[in-house]
Amino acid sequence: MSTHKDNLKPLSRRDFMKLSAAAAAGVAIMPGLASGNVDFPQPMKRRFGKTGFDVTTLGLGGQSSIQWTPEDVDPVAIILKAFDLKVNYFDTSNIYGSSQTNYGKAFEKLNLIPGRSGYDENLRSSIFLTTKTMIRWAKGGFPRLENVRASTNGDLSEGAVGDVKRSLSQMFGDGKGNYPEGAYLDMVMIHNLVSFEEVDVVYKGLEGDLDPDGNFGALVALRDFRDGTNITGINPGCEKLIRHIGFSGHLSAPAMMEMIQRDKYDLLDGMLVSINVNDRRYLNMQHNVIPVAKAKDIGVVGMKVFADGVMYGKEPRWSRAPEDVVRRVGSDVLPSKPLIEHALTTPGVDTLIVGIGHIDEDALKCQFVQNFYAAQIEPDAMTEEQRREIEKLGLRVRDGETNYFQMADKGLTAPRNAKVAKDDKIRLTWDTAYAGSEPIVKYEVLHDGKLVKTIPHSPQISLEEPFRCTLDGGKAGGAISIAAVDAIGRRVESEPITASA
Repeated sequence: MSTHKDNLKPLSRRDFMKLSAAAAAGVAIMPGLASGNVDFPQPMKRRFGKTGFDVTTLGLGGQSSIQWTPEDVDPVAIILKAFDLKVNYFDTSNIYGSSQTNYGKAFEKLNLIPGRSGYDENLRSSIFLTTKTMIRWAKGGFPRLENVRASTNGDLSEGAVGDVKRSLSQMFGDGKGNYPEGAYLDMVMIHNLVSFEEVDVVYKGLEGDLDPDGNFGALVALRDFRDGTNITGINPGCEKLIRHIGFSGHLSAPAMMEMIQRDKYDLLDGMLVSINVNDRRYLNMQHNVIPVAKAKDIGVVGMKVFADGVMYGKEPRWSRAPEDVVRRVGSDVLPSKPLIEHALTTPGVDTLIVGIGHIDEDALKCQFVQNFYAAQIEPDAMTEEQRREIEKLGLRVRDGETNYFQMADKGLTAPRNAKVAKDDKIRLTWDTAYAGSEPIVKYEVLHDGKLVKTIPHSPQISLEEPFRCTLDGGKAGGAISIAAVDAIGRRVESEPITASA
C-alpha cells in the first residue's frame, strides 16, 4: 500500500512558475507548494446528515475509469489514490460493470477484507462505502432501462436483496456470491428514481399490508438487512449487512421529493442528487428536493458537477465505453475549479462525488489532485451573487444545455392539491408548489380576489402535513385561491375553489 508520504517531492522553480500560471487560469493550487511542502493536508469534512459520520468534501465516484476503464488506466490505482488523499466517501453501484470488482481488488491491497490476516478494522470504519441497486422490488427485477441486465453482474430476479449480497461478494468476497462474516455496506441506495410509479413500488410492504409470500418493495427488505430483523421472511439469518438506506436521482425533483415525503418510517439517511452550474436552467434540484432532504436531516451527495462530462466534450448521452471517459483537467473555455466550488457552496450539499478518468504524478495534470483541492471549500464561502456569476460559465458549453439527464424547466408552479372546507371557519390545505429558477418564499391566500393571508414557505417534509391556513369569520361561498410567490416576485395562482358549508 502506498501512502501520501510517497508523494512528497521538492518543488523546482520551473514547477513553481507552472503553478503560478495555473492559478491565474483557475486551476486548484495545493496549499504549501510554494514552500516546497506538498504533503497532503487533512481534508475538509462536513456532517453527513443524521448518519453520525463526517464526510470529506470530495468523494470518489464509481464510474468513469473505475467502470469504463481505458486500456492504459489502472482503476485500482485511482482508488488507492483516494486513500492517499484521505478521501473517505466512496461510491459504486451494481450496474457499474466492473466497478465493484475493482474496489474489491483495491480493498485486498488495503487489508480491508474481514477475516483475513492483517484486516485493518480502523481503516474500514474510517470510510463510508455506498453502493446502489437499480431494482425496485425486494424479490424481483424492475428494470426500466434496456441495458440494465447487460450492466449488472447478476440475475435481476434476485431482486434488491440479491444486489446487496452481490455488492458484498464483489468488494469483500469471492465475487461468486460469498462474502465474509463482518463485511458490511455503509449505505445502499435505491438508484436513479425517476417516477412516482417507482416510488409506489419501493414503498410496497411499508404502506399497506406486507405479504411475505408475495412480493414487496425494496425498502422494507433493506430495513431487515439494516436492523437484523426478518419481518419480510427473506432474512432468516437476521444478518446486518447495511448500516444506512438512501436513494439517488437526477431526472425528477418532484419524484425525489415524494420519496422523502412518504418516509414516515425514518428510513432514508442519504440522497445522491445532480447539481451543477446549469441546474437552475432545468427543473432544478437546489430549490426543490435538496431543501426537503435537509429539513429531514438527510445527508446530501452531489453528482454530475461536470454534467457527466458534457462540459468537457462528451456527447450529451449516457456513457457506453472507455472512449466516453473524460481525462482532461478542465479547459481553457471552462475551468473545473469554480464548477466544483459552486456545487459545494450549494446550500445543503455535504459532499460531492466525481468520477476520475486518470491520475498523474504531475499535480497539474492529475484530475484527482485538482478536484480534491478545489473541493477544500467551506459551505458558506461564496455569496449568492458570486454563485450566480459562476453560473454564467455554464453558458460557454452548448449554451448551458448540458443536463440531458434532468427534466426541462417548467417554471414556478401553483400550489398543488388545494382543498377548502367550511364550518364556522374556512380551513385550507395545500401541498408545496415546485420552484422554478428562484426559490419559493411565500404563499398568498386570496378570497374573492382579495389578499387575506400570507403564509411563509418552508420545505414540506410529509404528505401527511400539508400547508394549512384558517380564515376567521369567513362567509359561505366566494372563490378561494392560493398563489405561490418566488424570491423575485413571480407568482402563480391555483384554480379558484369555492368555500361551501
